[in-house]
Amino acid sequence: MLNVIRAESNGIPAGDRGLAYGDGLFETIHMRGRKAVLRAFHLDRMVADAGRLDIPVQRAELDAGITQAGVDQAVAFQSEDWVLKLILTRGSGGRGYRPPENSRPNLIVFASPMPPIPDSAGVVAELSRFPLTVNPQLAGMKTLNRLEQVMASREFTGREFELIMSDTAGNLVEGTRTNLFIRLGNEWFTPPVECLAVAGVMRRYLMECLGSAGYCVHEENLPPAMLSSENFRGLYLANSVVGIVPVRKLGGVDLPVEGGIETICDPLKTLE
Repeated sequence: MLNVIRAESNGIPAGDRGLAYGDGLFETIHMRGRKAVLRAFHLDRMVADAGRLDIPVQRAELDAGITQAGVDQAVAFQSEDWVLKLILTRGSGGRGYRPPENSRPNLIVFASPMPPIPDSAGVVAELSRFPLTVNPQLAGMKTLNRLEQVMASREFTGREFELIMSDTAGNLVEGTRTNLFIRLGNEWFTPPVECLAVAGVMRRYLMECLGSAGYCVHEENLPPAMLSSENFRGLYLANSVVGIVPVRKLGGVDLPVEGGIETICDPLKTLE
């Protein structure tokens, strides 16, 4: 049975394995009042990745956690947009790194105000100097181990919206908190899951939405040379809170920004 901990009222056990070892997962969910954007997608990912880590949890328990959070925050946020963070850990116990045979997972629930929405005309991004490496056994999972993103984020100056990280071969992989999409002509490109530290739910939604609209979406490596291709029509950032954001300038270089993606793919349609 899941042990629910509300961050504002209950302490997190000192022996929690998420705190000690990063042994867990998290979801960051865009809420509007009591409803969640991409609710089913968040549940799909957390249940699937908990299975990969062998953390016992039921989808209905997580779903109930979202519902209860909406009830709990009804007075604070009413019908406004806000952010719900769910942190799922294996729980407490075990000798050193070895997990206990029978664990009771913890679900830590935390609410915060919605951050400022970026300009729809595009944002400024920079290239991070910190490389991103991905363990193939953990690829795509939003685990609690985000030290590479933490280290890269130390490079923020306040002038840019996002820092884009590359792999050791120089391919563009993802932002510190976003997934990447490149448009060449009428085709879209995004790195494959096995290259990603986090395969975001907005990434999945955008791929499905563009596919349904008749666009070809390719999962391929993104060498920087793609940005100077004669067919290049835009670089986009995607995450579950800010949605889909075009990049108008990268590393001091102006990039083209084409409107319309927000009318094709509107994640607010998924509110439930």
